[in-house]
Amino acid sequence: MSIQERLYMNLVKDQRWMYLTDGLLNTLIITVFALLIGVIVGMFIAIIRTTHDKTGKLKWLDRFCRLYLTIVRGTPSVIQLMIFYYCIFTSRIFSGIFVGSIAFGLNSGAYVAEIIRGGIMSIPQGQMEAGRSLGFNYVETMRYIIIPQAIKNVLPAIFNEFITLIKETAVAGYVAVQDLTKGGDIIRSRTYDAWTPLLTVALIYLVLTMFLTSLEKRLERSLRQSER
Repeated sequence: MSIQERLYMNLVKDQRWMYLTDGLLNTLIITVFALLIGVIVGMFIAIIRTTHDKTGKLKWLDRFCRLYLTIVRGTPSVIQLMIFYYCIFTSRIFSGIFVGSIAFGLNSGAYVAEIIRGGIMSIPQGQMEAGRSLGFNYVETMRYIIIPQAIKNVLPAIFNEFITLIKETAVAGYVAVQDLTKGGDIIRSRTYDAWTPLLTVALIYLVLTMFLTSLEKRLERSLRQSER
């Protein structure tokens, strides 16, 4: 069978390309919401952990955060996804996209937390002392001086986490989500041709990550220029 015939059978016939476009949309929806959840969760964890490191306060919250980080980073994301879908959100009123966003978001939060924590710890101690000398308390100094600088420093790393999340969501099909990978697998089951749909899915992921990587590099250049 020629390449043209393979493409027709797998993509054109019966509008099978729509499995890929619908799957890509679901992949992007899960990724965007998971990143938003990850940034929010990661920010809270990073603040709690750095506050404990700097002041010794929030001892029990810090222990809880450490436990959370250990569990999330020490277990596969696909297992976490299946636990959320089959054990926690057992009611079918919750869609796979919703559960996937929550599961991947909490997983991402563990990694974003360490990214933001590293950014906060990289700010010189003199910045904190300068804020306190201006009459700010600890919370105000963190809010107006430390965290804005830290976020600016870690933006490229958070953007890179977004790229990583897109590829990690390829396992969303385990919980009946028709993501991009699942869309390719559906085509394979209809045409009995594994090469064409799977290579097409891989190419879409590659193009998407290359595009986002180029945006990340532009972001890094603009941040370096702004520092000058």
